[in-house]
Amino acid sequence: MLGSHGWLYGRWIVDDAAITFAYARSVTSGAGPVLQPGVDPVEGYSNPAWLAVLAVGRLVGLFDSGAWFGVPDYAAFPKAVALLLGAGVFVAFHFAAEVLTRRPGLVTVIAGTVTALVPSFAIWMFSGLENPLLAFAVVALAAVLVRAVAQDRLLTTRTAVVCGLLAALAALTRPDGLVYAGAFPLVALVFLRSPRAAIGPVLLSVAAFAVPVGAYFVWRWSVFGAWLPNTALAKAQQVPSPQDLVKPATIVAYTGWLMLLVAVVLIGAALLRPSAERNGLLALLVPLGLAVFAFGVLAADWMPQFRFATPVWPLTALAGTAAGAQVLGGLAVRGRAVVAVLGVLGLAHSTTLWWEAADRFRTGPTVPTCVIAQIDGWEFNTYAALLGVRDGSLLVPDVGGAALTSDLEIIDLAGLAHRRIAEHWGADDMPGLRDYVFTEAKPTFITAHGGWAKATGVLTDPRLFADYELIKRERGNREKWVRRDALPTSTSLTDLRTAAGSASAQWDAASAQPLGSCGDRLTPETRFFGP
Repeated sequence: MLGSHGWLYGRWIVDDAAITFAYARSVTSGAGPVLQPGVDPVEGYSNPAWLAVLAVGRLVGLFDSGAWFGVPDYAAFPKAVALLLGAGVFVAFHFAAEVLTRRPGLVTVIAGTVTALVPSFAIWMFSGLENPLLAFAVVALAAVLVRAVAQDRLLTTRTAVVCGLLAALAALTRPDGLVYAGAFPLVALVFLRSPRAAIGPVLLSVAAFAVPVGAYFVWRWSVFGAWLPNTALAKAQQVPSPQDLVKPATIVAYTGWLMLLVAVVLIGAALLRPSAERNGLLALLVPLGLAVFAFGVLAADWMPQFRFATPVWPLTALAGTAAGAQVLGGLAVRGRAVVAVLGVLGLAHSTTLWWEAADRFRTGPTVPTCVIAQIDGWEFNTYAALLGVRDGSLLVPDVGGAALTSDLEIIDLAGLAHRRIAEHWGADDMPGLRDYVFTEAKPTFITAHGGWAKATGVLTDPRLFADYELIKRERGNREKWVRRDALPTSTSLTDLRTAAGSASAQWDAASAQPLGSCGDRLTPETRFFGP
């Protein structure tokens, strides 16, 4: 089901994922942890564990090397890994369900079906981003905790170490994964019998977490001179406020109030009923609570479909289904029928909402890598070749596909992969950002659009009109400019605008198929134009 759902979104890979693709290429080709060979090291990714997966794939020739049976491996490899990790999530479901209910197979199928139907889960699992690895790490951690509590071996050395290592994997997959370091200590606190007996295992779990995470932090400082990834600075992540605590309520409308209400009532009823499985369910709610907390405290994401909620969906589905199985066992036939009918109605209502969300995303997916490669990578390569530009640069807000395909040095207007610009974003200093762009960076080409243009003011700055010539304006308020001193002859601008007219038709062709791919490899040497 999950694979079939992911198939709906074709070969689409979100452009942010291509940023990590670019770093994987640089690392494995000997250029170091850089967006492009020859630029200064900046940690423009926040998913080192996922980067390692991609790097290994590239080293063994499965990624960034060509095509699998006609499907480019920049789409095939991350989606295949996502499907494998999705299978791991459902295996973890079964391991947990074995101690939560008497029907682990049925619970796994129902919880897995619900999870696989959620567009937010499927979309971001197959986006090329790190979501599948995070989902697997968190659900596996939850399963280990559930089994350990149910089997009264929570405070064993093995459980403590495994939980610490899985939390470390989550933390190295995405920064908000740090919260899962608290999963084992919190569960130990909930089931505390002897403080003295719990101290050793908790410290051991923290140590198992701290060793790999601490080692990466030390490496980060030695290479990048910072304790946090550059992406955190650019996104200006703030200390959580009380308002953040209500942000998870936005999930309710997406999920469907009836199914969520049924799940909450079932979980509450299961916790009130004395049973051998109740402690396991209570342990499951700890990582679920941490997942909801992480979603709430993260800075608001401009991408649709709740990108940061990926672990919430499988944990909620498992908790609701397991609780239902526990409660139904103690009800009469009439009570079971009522709960079953409400559950089916709730799922039907939610499925309707999810179908609309999936269809909406299919027709307008978030920033496809291939569109960016086309309009910001290969297109500007054409302009640079016409002008004979060498060692030129391009200021652009979408840098993944551009970094993989551009002959120009990419200057990241969003700041994710550029330290100076990230500092201005972190300080909310847009005048300073524009000063840097126009007086220091002086990019050969500039392109911006929509919210990026409005937020930065780059396209309305007087220095743009003084030093640059407009190549063309496109839909979405996208504009493309070139520095006047890069125009060698009086007819150069005319040549660029003629080429831009042809490029517009090529962009139309690419945009008409946003779920497609764009050639076997994304490289500057490739000259792919078309759908």
